Amino acid sequence: MITEVGAAPVASSARDRVEEHVRRLIETGELHPGDRLPAERDLARALGVSRPTVRSGLKALAAMGVVHSRRGAGTFIADGPPDLGREPLGLLAALHGFTSDEMFEARRLLEVGVAGLAADNAAAEHLATLAEELTEMFAAVGDPRAFLVHDVRFHQALAAGCGNRVLAALVEMVAAQFYEHRRRTVGRARDLRESAELHRRIYRAVRSGQPEAAREAMAEHLKRAQHAQAREAAKS
Repeated sequence: MITEVGAAPVASSARDRVEEHVRRLIETGELHPGDRLPAERDLARALGVSRPTVRSGLKALAAMGVVHSRRGAGTFIADGPPDLGREPLGLLAALHGFTSDEMFEARRLLEVGVAGLAADNAAAEHLATLAEELTEMFAAVGDPRAFLVHDVRFHQALAAGCGNRVLAALVEMVAAQFYEHRRRTVGRARDLRESAELHRRIYRAVRSGQPEAAREAMAEHLKRAQHAQAREAAKS
């Protein structure tokens, strides 16, 4: 028993060495976004740890969005937008019982500003994605669950076009939690065409490069969406 109790800190320390090693390679510029990490056996040999310990360290880095694995190809430094993941916020929501009002307040603080930034910074590719998701939203007004998917993707695309990767990552994380919360009530939605029209106002303001109009449209959309979700929840 004494050996088993003493072994856990050693394993944890060894795993931490893997995380610290990869972190150091990134900070010194030896690894860049998209680069492939050395093979597990090479990392294990270099650090003097077991291959399971290397895997444990890499899983921790993957959970933080620092690396990702490709089946049959290896482990790579993340090269896309930063991904904070949905699990940390989802676990906190389950533990503390985040309310719908709290989620919408967080969204307003994030997404109203993001909409204004997107009006200044969105590139043609972002506008094309917004237009595509908007079209799909209008096509799905009779299918609430499909509508919700395109609604969330619209907001994610808007965040991707805001020009600030930190804000984009935060919106991505909050959007994932919002989806999990809303999908339980969206089947009772009755105002999806109005919601689609509000998204069209946001899109037009962003496409026209009007930050203030984009912020106003987003604020109005989130206010009405909050009321709509409250009505849906009251019917349960």
